[in-house]
Amino acid sequence: MASNCAVSDSGLIVSFGEMLIDFVPTVSGVSLAEAPGFLKAPGGAPANVAIAVTRLGGKAAFVGKLGDDEFGHMLAGILKENGVNGDGINFDQGARTALAFVTLRADGDREFMFYRNPSADMLLKPEELNLELIRSAKAFHYGSISLIVEPCRSAHLKAMEVAKDAGALLSYDPNLRLPLWPSAEEARVQIMSIWDKAEVIKVSDVELEFLTGSDKIDDESALSLWHPNLKLLLVTLGEKGCRYYTKHFKGSVDAFHVKTVDTTGAGDSFVGALLTKVVDDHSILEDEARLREVLKFANACGAITTTKKGAIPALPTETEVLSLLDAP
Repeated sequence: MASNCAVSDSGLIVSFGEMLIDFVPTVSGVSLAEAPGFLKAPGGAPANVAIAVTRLGGKAAFVGKLGDDEFGHMLAGILKENGVNGDGINFDQGARTALAFVTLRADGDREFMFYRNPSADMLLKPEELNLELIRSAKAFHYGSISLIVEPCRSAHLKAMEVAKDAGALLSYDPNLRLPLWPSAEEARVQIMSIWDKAEVIKVSDVELEFLTGSDKIDDESALSLWHPNLKLLLVTLGEKGCRYYTKHFKGSVDAFHVKTVDTTGAGDSFVGALLTKVVDDHSILEDEARLREVLKFANACGAITTTKKGAIPALPTETEVLSLLDAP
């Protein structure tokens, strides 16, 4: 586990949203129907980010709802084992923990089939939020899956407002999962409905195309997503690294080339690394040289995460990242 000596004195990063079980085929490059068996892998982007933070020696908490079932208690246990504060976790007696079957195609990309009808995470109510925990956040991170249905959507909006009022840096990774939305149009509208609140936004190249309606991945397309409250907009480009945009400068940082096995969690690892590095010093977001160093570190975290199956088992420690950064 990450060195806990640094944990107590770093600012708290609170992750809000879903945690679920991914079932990953034991054989890569097959459809769900063809898979001979599945490996159980804990997942859910906000939970991945929280664990990415603690693996790197940061301080994280998770706010969300799990089923009061074996899988839910297993997931809560995994957060605890990884040093994530679980004071924001609720358990629902009537709904199951969400499941997702994830196919790794031959190219390492993924296809999803979800079991949420409804799952416990969708049923988190505003009055169940641990507001004290949320108010103690120095950074508050969330996605868009929690916006799909009520009451979770209202809980999400309330948590975001409380964190913002308490002075937290708001971090948003839309984490588009189209099969979960009633329609693509609804996904676009809801993802954009909270867009102008976030100060740090990370989108993938695919999400950029989806949100802008353009098939161009260029500066003009990215900057069409800019808003006045934003401090940093990031576009991750897989093996091409990432692009960054701030009020005063923009640029790109190259990726690290590794043998990719599974891309699950790479973006979450990237975000967790970024937040860990900037949570106590937001001025990094305005200093290009320092920001580039942080993004290089985040790219290394993302790259390492793609070298193993599943998100959480693959999230790196700082030692692993430093050895990749120091490699010739």
